[in-house]
Amino acid sequence: MNWLKSTLASVAGTQEPIYGPDAIRSVAQQAQSQEVPYTELTKDDLRWRAHQYTNVETKTFYVMADNGTLVMIQIIYSNIVGIHTTAHVNAKIFNLAGDGPHNWHSDPLSNFMFDESMLSFGADNLSLTLNEEGTKYTFKSAVNDDSLINLTFTRTTPGFVIGKDGTSYFGTDPANPWGSMSHAFWPRCAVEGTISTKEKTYDLTGKGMFIHALQGMKPHHAAARWNFVNFQGPTHTAVMMEYTTPPSYGSTVVNVGGIVKDGEVVYAGTTNLASHTASEKDQESEWPAPTSAKWSWEGRSKEPKDVSAEIHGPLGNRLDRVDVMAEVPGFIKSIAGSVAGTRPYIFQYSPQDKLSLKLKIGDEEITEEGTVFTEATFIS
Repeated sequence: MNWLKSTLASVAGTQEPIYGPDAIRSVAQQAQSQEVPYTELTKDDLRWRAHQYTNVETKTFYVMADNGTLVMIQIIYSNIVGIHTTAHVNAKIFNLAGDGPHNWHSDPLSNFMFDESMLSFGADNLSLTLNEEGTKYTFKSAVNDDSLINLTFTRTTPGFVIGKDGTSYFGTDPANPWGSMSHAFWPRCAVEGTISTKEKTYDLTGKGMFIHALQGMKPHHAAARWNFVNFQGPTHTAVMMEYTTPPSYGSTVVNVGGIVKDGEVVYAGTTNLASHTASEKDQESEWPAPTSAKWSWEGRSKEPKDVSAEIHGPLGNRLDRVDVMAEVPGFIKSIAGSVAGTRPYIFQYSPQDKLSLKLKIGDEEITEEGTVFTEATFIS
Protein backbone atom coordinates (compact mmCIF):
# COMPACT_ATOMS: atom_id res chain seq x y z
CA MET A 1 0.00 0.00 0.00
CA ASN A 2 2.86 2.40 0.73
CA TRP A 3 4.35 1.72 -2.70
CA LEU A 4 0.97 2.31 -4.33
CA LYS A 5 0.53 5.55 -2.43
CA SER A 6 3.92 6.83 -3.52
CA THR A 7 3.17 5.86 -7.12
CA LEU A 8 -0.20 7.53 -6.86
CA ALA A 9 1.38 10.69 -5.48
CA SER A 10 3.26 11.21 -8.73
CA VAL A 11 0.25 10.38 -10.91
CA ALA A 12 -2.70 11.77 -9.00
CA GLY A 13 -1.54 12.47 -5.46
CA THR A 14 -3.18 11.93 -2.13
CA GLN A 15 -5.26 14.23 0.01
CA GLU A 16 -3.61 17.04 1.96
CA PRO A 17 -4.15 17.90 5.62
CA ILE A 18 -6.72 20.55 6.50
CA TYR A 19 -4.77 23.81 6.50
CA GLY A 20 -7.84 26.06 6.44
CA PRO A 21 -8.79 29.14 4.40
CA ASP A 22 -5.88 31.17 5.80
CA ALA A 23 -3.50 28.96 3.81
CA ILE A 24 -4.59 30.52 0.53
CA ARG A 25 -4.05 34.17 -0.37
CA SER A 26 -6.61 34.63 -3.09
CA VAL A 27 -5.92 37.06 -5.90
CA ALA A 28 -9.10 38.76 -4.70
CA GLN A 29 -7.02 40.26 -1.88
CA GLN A 30 -4.85 42.01 -4.50
CA ALA A 31 -7.90 43.21 -6.41
CA GLN A 32 -9.51 44.71 -3.31
CA SER A 33 -6.35 46.62 -2.38
CA GLN A 34 -6.11 48.47 -5.68
CA GLU A 35 -8.20 51.37 -6.98
CA VAL A 36 -8.42 49.51 -10.29
CA PRO A 37 -8.71 45.80 -9.52
CA TYR A 38 -6.82 44.63 -12.61
CA THR A 39 -3.60 45.31 -14.51
CA GLU A 40 -3.37 45.56 -18.29
CA LEU A 41 -0.86 43.14 -19.77
CA THR A 42 2.40 44.22 -21.30
CA LYS A 43 4.61 42.18 -23.58
CA ASP A 44 6.81 41.18 -20.63
CA ASP A 45 3.81 39.65 -18.86
CA LEU A 46 3.50 37.05 -21.62
CA ARG A 47 6.82 35.34 -20.94
CA TRP A 48 6.85 31.61 -20.27
CA ARG A 49 7.83 30.98 -16.65
CA ALA A 50 9.17 27.40 -17.03
CA HIS A 51 9.58 26.95 -13.27
CA GLN A 52 11.92 24.23 -12.01
CA TYR A 53 9.40 22.73 -9.57
CA THR A 54 6.16 20.80 -10.02
CA ASN A 55 3.88 22.90 -12.20
CA VAL A 56 1.78 22.90 -15.34
CA GLU A 57 1.94 25.92 -17.68
CA THR A 58 -0.46 26.30 -20.58
CA LYS A 59 -1.11 28.68 -23.43
CA THR A 60 -4.61 28.01 -24.73
CA PHE A 61 -6.31 29.48 -27.78
CA TYR A 62 -10.08 29.27 -28.33
CA VAL A 63 -11.55 29.97 -31.76
CA MET A 64 -15.17 30.83 -32.57
CA ALA A 65 -15.08 31.10 -36.35
CA ASP A 66 -17.53 33.19 -38.33
CA ASN A 67 -18.71 30.00 -40.06
CA GLY A 68 -19.61 28.40 -36.70
CA THR A 69 -16.55 26.17 -36.26
CA LEU A 70 -15.40 25.83 -32.64
CA VAL A 71 -11.76 24.98 -31.95
CA MET A 72 -9.38 24.79 -28.98
CA ILE A 73 -5.61 24.49 -29.37
CA GLN A 74 -3.11 24.43 -26.53
CA ILE A 75 0.53 23.99 -25.62
CA ILE A 76 1.12 22.32 -22.26
CA TYR A 77 4.54 22.53 -20.59
CA SER A 78 4.82 20.54 -17.38
CA ASN A 79 7.50 19.84 -14.81
CA ILE A 80 7.25 17.00 -12.33
CA VAL A 81 9.19 17.57 -9.07
CA GLY A 82 11.90 19.43 -10.97
CA ILE A 83 13.36 16.34 -12.65
CA HIS A 84 11.11 15.58 -15.62
CA THR A 85 9.73 18.07 -18.13
CA THR A 86 7.32 17.35 -20.96
CA ALA A 87 5.48 19.37 -23.59
CA HIS A 88 2.38 18.54 -25.62
CA VAL A 89 0.25 20.19 -28.26
CA ASN A 90 -3.49 19.60 -27.99
CA ALA A 91 -5.96 20.44 -30.76
CA LYS A 92 -9.70 19.88 -30.77
CA ILE A 93 -12.17 20.66 -33.54
CA PHE A 94 -15.58 20.19 -31.98
CA ASN A 95 -18.27 18.28 -33.81
CA LEU A 96 -21.17 20.60 -33.03
CA ALA A 97 -23.69 18.41 -34.85
CA GLY A 98 -23.20 15.65 -32.32
CA ASP A 99 -23.28 12.93 -35.01
CA GLY A 100 -19.71 11.75 -34.66
CA PRO A 101 -16.45 12.08 -32.77
CA HIS A 102 -14.51 15.31 -32.37
CA ASN A 103 -11.23 15.76 -34.21
CA TRP A 104 -9.04 15.56 -31.10
CA HIS A 105 -5.30 15.05 -30.92
CA SER A 106 -2.79 15.27 -28.07
CA ASP A 107 0.78 14.89 -29.30
CA PRO A 108 4.07 14.93 -27.37
CA LEU A 109 6.62 17.47 -28.55
CA SER A 110 10.27 16.72 -29.23
CA ASN A 111 13.25 19.04 -28.85
CA PHE A 112 11.07 21.78 -27.36
CA MET A 113 12.69 25.03 -26.27
CA PHE A 114 12.05 28.71 -25.59
CA ASP A 115 13.69 31.65 -27.29
CA GLU A 116 16.09 33.79 -25.27
CA SER A 117 13.34 36.24 -24.30
CA MET A 118 11.00 33.42 -23.13
CA LEU A 119 8.29 34.97 -25.30
CA SER A 120 8.21 32.35 -28.05
CA PHE A 121 8.24 28.56 -28.04
CA GLY A 122 9.42 26.00 -30.54
CA ALA A 123 9.69 22.24 -31.06
CA ASP A 124 10.11 19.84 -33.95
CA ASN A 125 7.46 20.87 -36.52
CA LEU A 126 5.90 23.48 -34.22
CA SER A 127 6.31 27.17 -33.42
CA LEU A 128 4.40 29.67 -31.29
CA THR A 129 5.77 33.18 -31.81
CA LEU A 130 4.84 36.57 -30.41
CA ASN A 131 5.37 39.60 -32.63
CA GLU A 132 7.67 42.48 -31.71
CA GLU A 133 4.76 44.67 -30.56
CA GLY A 134 3.41 41.94 -28.27
CA THR A 135 -0.02 42.05 -29.91
CA LYS A 136 -0.13 38.95 -32.12
CA TYR A 137 0.60 35.24 -31.71
CA THR A 138 1.34 33.03 -34.71
CA PHE A 139 0.77 29.32 -34.11
CA LYS A 140 2.06 26.80 -36.64
CA SER A 141 2.13 23.04 -36.20
CA ALA A 142 2.75 20.07 -38.46
CA VAL A 143 3.23 17.66 -35.57
CA ASN A 144 0.16 15.66 -36.60
CA ASP A 145 -0.85 15.41 -40.25
CA ASP A 146 -4.50 15.17 -39.19
CA SER A 147 -4.19 18.51 -37.38
CA LEU A 148 -2.12 20.98 -39.39
CA ILE A 149 -2.35 24.37 -37.67
CA ASN A 150 -1.63 27.78 -39.20
CA LEU A 151 -3.28 30.52 -37.14
CA THR A 152 -2.76 34.09 -36.01
CA PHE A 153 -4.38 35.64 -32.94
CA THR A 154 -4.34 39.45 -32.85
CA ARG A 155 -5.71 41.03 -29.70
CA THR A 156 -8.35 43.69 -30.34
CA THR A 157 -8.70 44.75 -26.72
CA PRO A 158 -6.13 45.07 -23.94
CA GLY A 159 -5.22 41.90 -22.09
CA PHE A 160 -5.39 41.79 -18.31
CA VAL A 161 -4.58 39.99 -15.09
CA ILE A 162 -6.56 40.45 -11.92
CA GLY A 163 -4.82 42.47 -9.22
CA LYS A 164 -1.10 43.03 -9.64
CA ASP A 165 0.01 39.65 -11.00
CA GLY A 166 -3.14 37.55 -11.41
CA THR A 167 -1.87 34.97 -8.91
CA SER A 168 -3.31 33.22 -5.87
CA TYR A 169 -0.75 31.76 -3.46
CA PHE A 170 -1.02 28.60 -1.34
CA GLY A 171 0.83 27.88 1.90
CA THR A 172 0.82 28.53 5.63
CA ASP A 173 3.80 30.92 5.43
CA PRO A 174 2.87 33.94 3.25
CA ALA A 175 6.56 34.69 2.66
CA ASN A 176 7.21 31.19 1.32
CA PRO A 177 4.17 29.86 -0.54
CA TRP A 178 4.34 26.25 -1.66
CA GLY A 179 1.89 26.61 -4.55
CA SER A 180 0.21 29.08 -6.86
CA MET A 181 -2.47 29.55 -9.51
CA SER A 182 -2.52 32.34 -12.09
CA HIS A 183 -4.39 33.36 -15.24
CA ALA A 184 -3.71 36.07 -17.82
CA PHE A 185 -6.25 36.88 -20.53
CA TRP A 186 -6.47 38.23 -24.04
CA PRO A 187 -10.26 38.03 -23.97
CA ARG A 188 -11.02 39.30 -27.46
CA CYS A 189 -8.88 38.55 -30.51
CA ALA A 190 -9.22 38.56 -34.27
CA VAL A 191 -8.36 35.14 -35.67
CA GLU A 192 -7.13 34.31 -39.15
CA GLY A 193 -5.90 31.04 -40.63
CA THR A 194 -6.79 27.39 -40.93
CA ILE A 195 -6.61 23.93 -39.43
CA SER A 196 -6.35 21.12 -41.96
CA THR A 197 -7.32 17.52 -41.28
CA LYS A 198 -7.06 14.56 -43.63
CA GLU A 199 -10.67 15.20 -44.69
CA LYS A 200 -10.88 19.00 -45.04
CA THR A 201 -9.43 22.42 -44.33
CA TYR A 202 -11.30 24.57 -41.81
CA ASP A 203 -11.35 28.33 -42.33
CA LEU A 204 -11.07 29.77 -38.82
CA THR A 205 -11.52 33.45 -39.59
CA GLY A 206 -13.42 34.87 -36.66
CA LYS A 207 -13.05 35.69 -32.99
CA GLY A 208 -10.86 34.13 -30.35
CA MET A 209 -9.58 34.17 -26.79
CA PHE A 210 -6.10 33.44 -25.43
CA ILE A 211 -5.35 32.42 -21.84
CA HIS A 212 -1.92 31.91 -20.25
CA ALA A 213 -2.30 29.82 -17.11
CA LEU A 214 0.19 28.56 -14.54
CA GLN A 215 -0.70 25.94 -11.96
CA GLY A 216 2.21 25.75 -9.56
CA MET A 217 1.14 22.65 -7.61
CA LYS A 218 -0.65 19.35 -8.12
CA PRO A 219 -3.97 20.09 -9.89
CA HIS A 220 -6.26 18.32 -7.41
CA HIS A 221 -4.53 20.02 -4.45
CA ALA A 222 -5.32 23.44 -5.92
CA ALA A 223 -8.90 22.88 -7.02
CA ALA A 224 -11.79 20.47 -6.55
CA ARG A 225 -14.11 22.22 -9.04
CA TRP A 226 -13.77 24.54 -12.03
CA ASN A 227 -16.19 26.68 -14.04
CA PHE A 228 -15.17 28.49 -17.23
CA VAL A 229 -17.16 30.53 -19.75
CA ASN A 230 -16.12 32.30 -22.94
CA PHE A 231 -18.79 34.50 -24.56
CA GLN A 232 -18.05 36.17 -27.89
CA GLY A 233 -20.61 38.65 -29.23
CA PRO A 234 -20.56 41.13 -32.10
CA THR A 235 -19.12 43.92 -29.91
CA HIS A 236 -18.53 42.46 -26.43
CA THR A 237 -16.69 39.53 -24.84
CA ALA A 238 -17.27 38.06 -21.39
CA VAL A 239 -14.91 35.65 -19.64
CA MET A 240 -14.95 33.97 -16.26
CA MET A 241 -12.63 31.43 -14.64
CA GLU A 242 -13.71 30.12 -11.25
CA TYR A 243 -12.28 27.37 -9.08
CA THR A 244 -13.10 26.03 -5.64
CA THR A 245 -10.26 24.70 -3.52
CA PRO A 246 -10.49 21.34 -1.73
CA PRO A 247 -11.41 21.38 1.99
CA SER A 248 -7.68 21.47 2.78
CA TYR A 249 -7.82 25.18 1.83
CA GLY A 250 -11.26 25.88 3.23
CA SER A 251 -13.24 25.16 0.03
CA THR A 252 -12.36 28.73 -0.96
CA VAL A 253 -13.92 30.06 -4.18
CA VAL A 254 -11.59 32.10 -6.41
CA ASN A 255 -13.23 33.83 -9.37
CA VAL A 256 -11.53 36.00 -12.00
CA GLY A 257 -13.15 37.48 -15.07
CA GLY A 258 -14.14 40.51 -17.04
CA ILE A 259 -16.19 42.19 -19.74
CA VAL A 260 -14.45 43.84 -22.69
CA LYS A 261 -15.26 45.41 -26.02
CA ASP A 262 -12.94 46.24 -28.91
CA GLY A 263 -10.20 48.52 -27.62
CA GLU A 264 -11.40 48.69 -24.02
CA VAL A 265 -11.69 46.72 -20.79
CA VAL A 266 -15.17 47.54 -19.46
CA TYR A 267 -14.69 45.70 -16.16
CA ALA A 268 -12.30 43.10 -14.74
CA GLY A 269 -12.24 41.78 -11.20
CA THR A 270 -13.16 39.03 -8.76
CA THR A 271 -16.74 39.90 -7.74
CA ASN A 272 -18.26 37.39 -10.12
CA LEU A 273 -20.25 34.19 -9.68
CA ALA A 274 -20.80 31.00 -11.67
CA SER A 275 -23.71 28.75 -10.73
CA HIS A 276 -25.34 25.62 -12.10
CA THR A 277 -29.05 26.43 -12.04
CA ALA A 278 -30.03 22.90 -13.04
CA SER A 279 -28.14 19.61 -13.23
CA GLU A 280 -28.59 15.88 -13.59
CA LYS A 281 -26.45 12.98 -12.45
CA ASP A 282 -24.12 11.72 -15.16
CA GLN A 283 -24.25 7.94 -15.03
CA GLU A 284 -20.66 7.29 -16.13
CA SER A 285 -18.89 9.76 -13.87
CA GLU A 286 -21.55 10.08 -11.14
CA TRP A 287 -21.00 13.85 -11.12
CA PRO A 288 -23.96 16.33 -11.25
CA ALA A 289 -23.51 17.55 -14.82
CA PRO A 290 -25.07 20.98 -15.36
CA THR A 291 -27.96 21.40 -17.78
CA SER A 292 -28.45 25.13 -17.20
CA ALA A 293 -26.08 27.77 -15.85
CA LYS A 294 -25.79 31.40 -14.85
CA TRP A 295 -22.72 33.64 -14.85
CA SER A 296 -22.79 37.12 -13.33
CA TRP A 297 -20.24 39.94 -13.09
CA GLU A 298 -20.43 42.92 -10.72
CA GLY A 299 -18.02 45.84 -10.32
CA ARG A 300 -16.90 49.27 -11.43
CA SER A 301 -15.52 50.64 -14.69
CA LYS A 302 -12.65 53.13 -14.96
CA GLU A 303 -14.98 56.15 -15.23
CA PRO A 304 -16.06 54.97 -12.60
CA LYS A 305 -19.52 53.59 -13.29
CA ASP A 306 -21.33 50.62 -11.82
CA VAL A 307 -21.13 47.59 -14.10
CA SER A 308 -23.26 44.47 -13.93
CA ALA A 309 -23.64 41.67 -16.43
CA GLU A 310 -25.35 38.32 -16.69
CA ILE A 311 -25.57 35.32 -18.98
CA HIS A 312 -28.20 32.74 -18.09
CA GLY A 313 -29.81 29.84 -19.87
CA PRO A 314 -29.93 26.17 -20.83
CA LEU A 315 -26.69 24.56 -22.00
CA GLY A 316 -28.31 22.25 -24.54
CA ASN A 317 -26.74 18.97 -25.56
CA ARG A 318 -23.34 18.33 -24.05
CA LEU A 319 -20.48 18.60 -26.53
CA ASP A 320 -18.16 16.26 -24.69
CA ARG A 321 -17.41 14.55 -21.41
CA VAL A 322 -13.65 14.22 -20.93
CA ASP A 323 -12.36 11.55 -18.57
CA VAL A 324 -9.07 13.18 -17.59
CA MET A 325 -7.63 9.95 -16.23
CA ALA A 326 -8.62 7.80 -19.19
CA GLU A 327 -4.99 7.09 -20.02
CA VAL A 328 -3.97 6.23 -16.46
CA PRO A 329 -3.68 2.45 -15.79
CA GLY A 330 -6.89 1.04 -14.35
CA PHE A 331 -5.53 -0.02 -10.95
CA ILE A 332 -3.98 3.42 -10.38
CA LYS A 333 -7.22 5.08 -11.50
CA SER A 334 -9.29 3.08 -8.99
CA ILE A 335 -6.89 3.89 -6.15
CA ALA A 336 -6.88 7.56 -7.12
CA GLY A 337 -10.62 7.58 -6.60
CA SER A 338 -10.63 5.66 -3.32
CA VAL A 339 -7.54 7.10 -1.62
CA ALA A 340 -7.38 10.64 -2.91
CA GLY A 341 -11.04 11.09 -3.85
CA THR A 342 -9.82 12.16 -7.29
CA ARG A 343 -12.20 11.55 -10.21
CA PRO A 344 -11.60 14.32 -12.74
CA TYR A 345 -14.10 14.87 -15.55
CA ILE A 346 -14.62 17.90 -17.79
CA PHE A 347 -18.08 18.61 -19.23
CA GLN A 348 -18.01 20.87 -22.30
CA TYR A 349 -20.93 22.77 -23.84
CA SER A 350 -21.68 25.31 -26.56
CA PRO A 351 -25.44 26.00 -26.62
CA GLN A 352 -26.80 25.99 -30.17
CA ASP A 353 -29.65 28.20 -28.99
CA LYS A 354 -27.67 31.42 -28.57
CA LEU A 355 -27.46 32.94 -25.12
CA SER A 356 -27.43 36.68 -24.46
CA LEU A 357 -25.14 38.91 -22.46
CA LYS A 358 -27.20 41.44 -20.51
CA LEU A 359 -24.87 44.29 -19.60
CA LYS A 360 -25.53 47.48 -17.65
CA ILE A 361 -22.92 50.27 -17.47
CA GLY A 362 -24.19 53.13 -15.34
CA ASP A 363 -27.63 53.88 -16.81
CA GLU A 364 -26.83 52.29 -20.17
CA GLU A 365 -28.28 48.84 -20.84
CA ILE A 366 -26.98 46.54 -23.59
CA THR A 367 -28.24 43.13 -24.63
CA GLU A 368 -26.13 41.15 -27.07
CA GLU A 369 -26.56 37.64 -28.41
CA GLY A 370 -23.39 35.62 -28.92
CA THR A 371 -21.58 32.29 -28.97
CA VAL A 372 -20.81 30.57 -25.68
CA PHE A 373 -18.24 27.89 -24.87
CA THR A 374 -18.30 26.66 -21.30
CA GLU A 375 -16.70 23.97 -19.18
CA ALA A 376 -17.70 22.48 -15.83
CA THR A 377 -14.91 20.43 -14.27
CA PHE A 378 -15.23 18.10 -11.28
CA ILE A 379 -12.02 16.76 -9.75
CA SER A 380 -12.50 15.59 -6.17
